[in-house]
Amino acid sequence: MRSSELHLGGWGNYPTYTSDVYRPERWQDVIAVVNEADASGLIARGLGRSYGDAALNQDGGILLGTRLNRLLDFDSHAGIVECEAGVVLGDLITLFLPRGWFLPVTPGTQYVTLGGAIAADVHGKNHHCDGSLASFVVDFQLVTGRGEILTCSREENRDAFWATVGGMGLTGVILTARLRLRRVPTSYIMVDYLRAQDLDEVLGHMDTSDARYQYSVAWIDTVARGGALGRSVLIRGNHADVDQLSPAQARNPLTIAAKFKVSLPFHVPAFVINPRTVGVFNNAYYAKHPARQGVTCDYESFFYPLDSVLNWNRVYGKRGFIQYQVVMEPDSQHRGLIALLEELSKQPQASFLSVLKAFGAGSDGLLSFPKPGYTLALDIPNSGPESIDLVRSLNRIALRHGGRVYLAKDAYLDPHTFSEMYPQSERFKEIKQTLDPDQHFSSSLARRVGLVENS
Repeated sequence: MRSSELHLGGWGNYPTYTSDVYRPERWQDVIAVVNEADASGLIARGLGRSYGDAALNQDGGILLGTRLNRLLDFDSHAGIVECEAGVVLGDLITLFLPRGWFLPVTPGTQYVTLGGAIAADVHGKNHHCDGSLASFVVDFQLVTGRGEILTCSREENRDAFWATVGGMGLTGVILTARLRLRRVPTSYIMVDYLRAQDLDEVLGHMDTSDARYQYSVAWIDTVARGGALGRSVLIRGNHADVDQLSPAQARNPLTIAAKFKVSLPFHVPAFVINPRTVGVFNNAYYAKHPARQGVTCDYESFFYPLDSVLNWNRVYGKRGFIQYQVVMEPDSQHRGLIALLEELSKQPQASFLSVLKAFGAGSDGLLSFPKPGYTLALDIPNSGPESIDLVRSLNRIALRHGGRVYLAKDAYLDPHTFSEMYPQSERFKEIKQTLDPDQHFSSSLARRVGLVENS
């Protein structure tokens, strides 16, 4: 199959590499590309919404799966949809929400393919009660490095299933998957807002009352210092019933008006995002969100506020940004979060978008990110060596407190730090060796952290 050479990056626009890109349209094309893979390796890629280099392959091959996007079957009684892995989550919502079904777990954007969501074992605002996407994946078909197609589930090819869920595409190419959707009464969320003056207060509220909400997330001010360290706006909600809607909304409870979306025509100059401007924004955001209860919010505004700007990543300029997400061990998470926030508050780089969530039990995915504790996600403008030093400092803090960094957002983990954060990585490599003995599947991330040897 013919390829084209493209220069690609993740959603953070850093790093960027040149690769040979293949665009299969049939399953047979996927198998042919896998069988022809050379020493430079191959990695599957969807819409490119992972932030770092997980879906990049410097000087290697990339299999773009977006043309494999057919819906195959739907069990309307069980709510199980079967489709090809290139189907976009937003398209599933468009098709099934008017029928009363919604995604069981969704990340912060709907512009993600199902295959990519499984490979990253994505989590959402409901992890504290529902877990990650793995909890709702019934099974999938996987093209291995041997060129064979395996059906993988909790019962069949179990090792391959749990290595692939969260395995960042390194066990093979997902062709199709079956996903269990969630029955919902409306397309709206009833939202409660609560302001917290510092980290202790927001954690206290989450500890004592998150269980009452299916969805919970806190916007957190990483510029605040001293007594205001960790000040936050806690945003929590549950699916709205029809009788909670206005008369106009209740007439069509499972649909919402089409959203107007804008597009940034250029990269914003890098100097615009700095501690002063972020501080001004944070003060305004905090002031704009006093305590309120029972606010009706449509699903797009609640789950995907950033999707209203189609290429919002250009806000960080041509040098891009580093998305950093860490989860802390419960026994030391309070001390760890304070250490992270104190480190951030004294840096010249300011995190423009920062969120805090609680995780529940993790899945059995060998490289799956979520585990019990609090997770903090940050956007760090790429300013060169200073950004590298900051991320490495954050990694050291995370290690001291039993933390783990999300591979779908990472750009800097080294092999030692990675192995400390992901103790089941050796078991993952054993299973990968069985599925892919010639190491057909590789990525810039995999080589950087030592999951695959440099060719």
